[in-house]
Amino acid sequence: MGRFRSGYVAPAVLLVAGLLYAPFVWTGYLSLTQYDGLADPEWVGLRNFAKLFQDPALLTSTRNTLLWVVGTMVLPVGLGLLVAVLSYDIKGGAWFRVPFMLPYALSGAGLGLVWSPILSHGGVANLLLGSDTAFLQEEPHNTFAMLLVWTWQQLGVNTLLFVVGLQSIPKEPIEAARIDGASGWRLFRHVIWPLMAPLTAVVVGLALVASLKTFDIVWVTTQGGPGRNSETLAVTMYRDTFVANNYGYGSAVAVLLTVVTGLASYLYLRRQVRT
Repeated sequence: MGRFRSGYVAPAVLLVAGLLYAPFVWTGYLSLTQYDGLADPEWVGLRNFAKLFQDPALLTSTRNTLLWVVGTMVLPVGLGLLVAVLSYDIKGGAWFRVPFMLPYALSGAGLGLVWSPILSHGGVANLLLGSDTAFLQEEPHNTFAMLLVWTWQQLGVNTLLFVVGLQSIPKEPIEAARIDGASGWRLFRHVIWPLMAPLTAVVVGLALVASLKTFDIVWVTTQGGPGRNSETLAVTMYRDTFVANNYGYGSAVAVLLTVVTGLASYLYLRRQVRT
C-alpha cells in the first residue's frame, strides 16, 4: 500500500526537484565559475564570494534591503494591523477597507510605472507639496519613497489578513476581559493581540520574505539608481547577471540572497514555534 501511494507522490516530488532544486544547484555551481553566458564556465572557486565583501555596490544594496525589511514591518504590516483594528467593530467597516484593497490589483511593475512620473523631479508630488525634492534621485529618499508606494499597495491585503484573524478570535475571552474592566489598549494588548499570534506570525513571515526579495518596483522605478544607490540585493543580482553578463558573480549574489532569506525565515519561524 505504501509503495502504491508513493507512486502518486513521485511525480510531484520530481516536479519540485526539477523546478526548484535543480536550478539552485546549477546556480550554486555557476557561482564558483567565471561565466559570461557564451563561453564555457571557468572554475574560479570562491573568488566571486571573496569579491562580494569588497564590492561597495553590494554593501549599498544590503543596506537598502535592510531598510526594506524594517520599513515593511513598520508600515504595511503595522498600519495594516491598525486599520484592521480600527475598522473591525464599526458599522460599514468593510466599505471603509475597500479603498485600501484596490491598489493590491497592481503588480510591483505597475506600481513603478504609475508612481515614477508622480515622484520624479518636478512631478505631481512636488507640485502638490510645493517643494523641489528629488524623491527618486537622492538616497535614502528614493528608498523611502518606494517604501511608501509599497505600503500603498500592500496595506489592504495585510488589513484583510488581520481582519480574518480578528474574526477567528472567540468572543468569550473578550467578553470576560470587558467584564473585568479591560478596554481599549489594555484589552488589545493583553487579550486580542496574544490570540492573534498565529495569524500575525504568518503575515510577518510573508512580509519578511517579500521585502528581502524586493525587485520589480525598484527596477521599474529607478533601475537601482541614480548610480546604484537604491539597489536591493535582488536588483544587484539581476544587474550583474543579465545586464553585465557576469553570470558567475550574479549567481554568487543569488546564493547569498537565498541563504539570507532562508536563514531569516528559519530564525523567525523557530522563534515563533518556541513562543
